[in-house]
Amino acid sequence: MKYSIQSRNDKLSNQLMDEAINYLKGFGFVYDKDEPDIVLSIGGDGTLLHAFHKYSYRLEDTAFVGIHTGHLGFYADWKPEEIEKLVISLARKEFDVIEYPLLDVTINYREQKDSTQYLALNESSIKSPEVTLVMDVELNDKHFERFRGDGLCMSTPSGSTAYSKALGGAIVHPSLPTMQLTEMASINNRVFRTVGAPLILPAHHKCVLKPVKGPDFMVTIDHLQLLHKDVKSIEYRVSTEKIRFARFRPFPFWRRVRNAFIENNG
Repeated sequence: MKYSIQSRNDKLSNQLMDEAINYLKGFGFVYDKDEPDIVLSIGGDGTLLHAFHKYSYRLEDTAFVGIHTGHLGFYADWKPEEIEKLVISLARKEFDVIEYPLLDVTINYREQKDSTQYLALNESSIKSPEVTLVMDVELNDKHFERFRGDGLCMSTPSGSTAYSKALGGAIVHPSLPTMQLTEMASINNRVFRTVGAPLILPAHHKCVLKPVKGPDFMVTIDHLQLLHKDVKSIEYRVSTEKIRFARFRPFPFWRRVRNAFIENNG
């Protein structure tokens, strides 16, 4: 079996990476940075986001495993002291592969024929370089609303516990093939009105954002922040591609939610 490792690059993560390499060599694993069957992410959820984008070109053939060296994350559930146990389980192929939905992001331009396409594991957000973002929101080619506010965020189910939750979005189980649109400080008064609530859209729907004011936008794709100029529209769909995780033991999603947001609060 071929493997690669993505480290957060701090002292503990790099130390664990060296330990993992020694264990993996002992079990006959082969290091392959280009075409790994398994990618070990050592750090936190941010480290796994980097690993995902690094290997997004071979999602059908690569499974990801997260080892956390900080707080327990939603993608990294192995502890540092469990490295040897993890490698033994990999060698014995004692794992199932589970799949989570991803987000397709297509940015179309006014003058440029070619579009730019991205895959997001957590979310994509849009903000205007100016004070207020003004966007027409279309659902399935029909006008839904004109948004005015700080920005908009479209998240995957697994990303619903990240930025989307901070914006007041719902927590969505990652087995559901959906995407969720949440608002950032929308302007609602006698003149301007939005729905004022998160929208959870099924896989067969599409959402298109069309600029009303200004052609240049700051677009985030997970941890990546990019300035796009001369934007005609931004289209979101639930992707037909999925990320694959190697799951070795039960760790129910709602228990992860409780551990992350409730358990240590008394």
